[in-house]
Order: sequence, then structure tokens, then C-alpha cells
Amino acid sequence: MASDQDTTVASLRDQVQTFVNERDWEKFHSPKNISMALAVEAAELMEHFQWISMDESRLPDSEKLEKIGEEIADVFCYIMAISNALNLDLTQTFCRKMDLNRKKYPTDEFKGRFGKDDPSPVQS
Repeated sequence: MASDQDTTVASLRDQVQTFVNERDWEKFHSPKNISMALAVEAAELMEHFQWISMDESRLPDSEKLEKIGEEIADVFCYIMAISNALNLDLTQTFCRKMDLNRKKYPTDEFKGRFGKDDPSPVQS
């Protein structure tokens, strides 16, 4: 079985594109439609965490974890599909966004804080 350690983003995108092509779904895979489907799948993922505590969310049992994993995979498939539909280099886009995040949330100002409005003092 493939793992994160030995699989490229390109190979995953190819798998999604092959799946779509084999079913002749390209005509349905507009960025608009895919983004909407992505939102639906993200909501299905959130359902697994609704009404439980943060601590409970960190320790799902094996059955729950499998279901959560399936929803994460659905979200991931749609991310690959929209990247394909827009011919977007996901790795470049991700790295550029992480650079922006590092500038927006410098470690010395945000370490131990969850956001701009968190009044918690910076932990050292």
C-alpha cells in the first residue's frame, strides 16, 4: 500500500484525473462545482466532531477514525480535482501560502496563541 513517504502529489493528482476521465466527468468538474462539493465533504468531516470536546476529538476510536479518514480522503480528492481543473501547481501554491503565513504570524508574536485577537501572552 502506498504511503505519504513514497507518494508524490503528482501521482495523486494523476489518480484523481484518471478516475474522472474514466467516468467522463470532466464536463461536470468545473471549479465552481468542485468547490461546492469540497464544502459539502468538509461539512461531512465536521459532523464527526460536532458536539464533542476538544479532548474527545483528539482520541477517536478506530471505527470513528476510519470514518474520519474517509471524509478527509474525500476532501483531499476534491482538492486534487480542483487543482487539476485549474491547472494549479499545488506544491508551489502551498509553499507560497506557507511563506505568507510565516510573515503574517511570526513565531515571536504568535507562539502559544491561536490568533490575532487572542490576549494570551506569548509563552517563552
